Amino acid sequence: MKKSLLLYLFILSLLMTVFTYMFLSKEVSFEQNKYKRVTTRLKDSLNSVTAKLADANYFSLEKNENAQNYFESTASEKTIQYEKLIPFVTEKLLDFNSNPKGNPYTGQDQIGANKFIINKVKILNHRWIIADFSDGEIWGEVLLKYFVNDDESISFEVNQSLLYQK
Repeated sequence: MKKSLLLYLFILSLLMTVFTYMFLSKEVSFEQNKYKRVTTRLKDSLNSVTAKLADANYFSLEKNENAQNYFESTASEKTIQYEKLIPFVTEKLLDFNSNPKGNPYTGQDQIGANKFIINKVKILNHRWIIADFSDGEIWGEVLLKYFVNDDESISFEVNQSLLYQK
């Protein structure tokens, strides 16, 4: 009886050892395959997002070499770096938000109690800006022309403006 009990315990422990070994060896290969699938999927997602971002930035001063070359001139002291121009133009446009009647470059007069202010600005190239504006209730977009004057000041001109329905 004692020998058969020991034999059963030995066989049981041997089976447990074999099953544990098989489980752990399969788990490692399973995790490696899972890791490969996840990294492949993440690389594909990253490539997809990168392509979408490149498409979205197609119309931007940062990616348009022809527009960047517009600011270069034969006199090296007159060259304007677009990396510094973009925040400068954006800041100058947003400074008009402090006007009591609202930003005049929204192309809209004050409708209600709130004034129209520009929220977001995207500089498309060496001449055009698109901006989003609102008064808290009504939203719209405006297409602006901008000019860099000889004294390095910026002037704006409203080309077209639209308001969205509530």
